[in-house]
Amino acid sequence: MCYNKYMTIFRADKYFRRFEDVTPELLKKEDIKLLLCDLDNTLRLHSEKEPADELADWIEDCKNAGVKIVIISNNGRKKMMKKFCEPINVPCVWWAKKPMSKKLTEAMAEYKISPKNTVMLGDKWSTDVLAAKFAKIRAWKVDHRRDIV
Repeated sequence: MCYNKYMTIFRADKYFRRFEDVTPELLKKEDIKLLLCDLDNTLRLHSEKEPADELADWIEDCKNAGVKIVIISNNGRKKMMKKFCEPINVPCVWWAKKPMSKKLTEAMAEYKISPKNTVMLGDKWSTDVLAAKFAKIRAWKVDHRRDIV
C-alpha cells in the first residue's frame, strides 16, 4: 500500500497521444495560463530543424486562448534551440537539467503564474513528469513523437 503512494510521483496527471491533443479548449477548461513544454520528441522529432506548420498553428491557437508557452529542454545546443524557437516566437530554456525543477519554478516566477495554473507537457516520466512533480505542478505526458509519426 505504501509503495503505491510513493509511486504516484512517476505518474502523469493526464496522458495524450500527441501535443495537438492538448487543445486550447482543454487548457481553458483546466485554467492553464502557463504551458511548459519539452521539445525533443514532444513537440518535434529530434531530427527536425524547423518548426512544423502544425506546431506553429497549435502554438498560435494556444496563445490566442491566453496561454503562455515556454519550451524547457534538456537539449544543450543553444544556437539550435534559438533557431527553432524564434520563428514561432516562443521563449526557450536550454540545458534545463530536468528532472531538477529549478527552470520550471523560474518560469513561473518570471511570468508571475502560480503552480495551480501551470502544467508541464513532455514525453518522459524520468525527466518531464518528475520535474513537474518536484515543482508541484501538473504533469501531462505525450507519446514519443518518433513512435507515432
